[in-house]
Amino acid sequence: MIRSLLTLVVCLAALHLHAEDKDDGKLRIVVFGAHPDDAEYKTAGTAVKWARLGHHVKLVSVTNGDIGHWKEAGGPLALRRAAEVKACAQKLGVTSQVLDIHDGELLPSLENRKLITRIIREWKADIVIAHRPWDYHPDHRYVGVLLQDAAFMVTVPFICPEIPPLKKNPVFLYSSDGFQKPYPFTPDIAVSVDDSFEQKLDGLHELTSQAYEGGASGSAEYVEKEVPPAADETARRAWLKRRWGARQSSEAEKFRDLLIKLYGEEKGKAVKYAETFEVCEYGRRPSPTEIKQLFPFYDQK
Repeated sequence: MIRSLLTLVVCLAALHLHAEDKDDGKLRIVVFGAHPDDAEYKTAGTAVKWARLGHHVKLVSVTNGDIGHWKEAGGPLALRRAAEVKACAQKLGVTSQVLDIHDGELLPSLENRKLITRIIREWKADIVIAHRPWDYHPDHRYVGVLLQDAAFMVTVPFICPEIPPLKKNPVFLYSSDGFQKPYPFTPDIAVSVDDSFEQKLDGLHELTSQAYEGGASGSAEYVEKEVPPAADETARRAWLKRRWGARQSSEAEKFRDLLIKLYGEEKGKAVKYAETFEVCEYGRRPSPTEIKQLFPFYDQK
């Protein structure tokens, strides 16, 4: 019964996307995260900026997150996490979708390659973002592999022929990470999220099972001693802001030279919070001019 309900949620999300798939001249972006929080954590600030300009953004969780908690699991957790990312998406002004694949069981299979290919085609994506295929979690790694596998297939007519192939290969991007082997994350794009950081926090605030309960790595002791109680929402929000402020500030400092290159010296030096992305060479390789068209934030006042 729980699985049927979750499937219904996925189907309703799919119906919703068809209402947004007309060509209105706006960009179409799809972000794949392994679990119901990953796409939000990595890209929410940039997603907000696209959405404010009328572009269409969908955040997809490739697994349902049904073992991603220290205290609960199974169908009830999957439904809880689907509800959390839906509430987060509403705060961000984007669309969310959760696929019905068990957490911890994602494989880079032909079936899943076709699934990812279909989603990219249905969304008519200009930009596709996901994890790099080098990560601590197997689900993260395999999302990266599936991204790479789809990066050519989305244009091939006779795979998934029931959905028209894309006429132009999207730009495929990796979201940031700190892993060093086989090579460290090397961004081509850095986005100031100073003006969307608070809205990102509004969204992450809805991811209670992860943001405040620690997900699979949490514990009763962590919730009781480290995190402000749910009754004190102001303290919780301040706690969340300290954690994410440090994280996004670190990203800005680490890639300050790239921010200066893209925004100019004065603006680049002033950026406090950033999200960064690396071009996957298997998709379309954008020129510097096209990067500024796909990320139309650099010349904003």
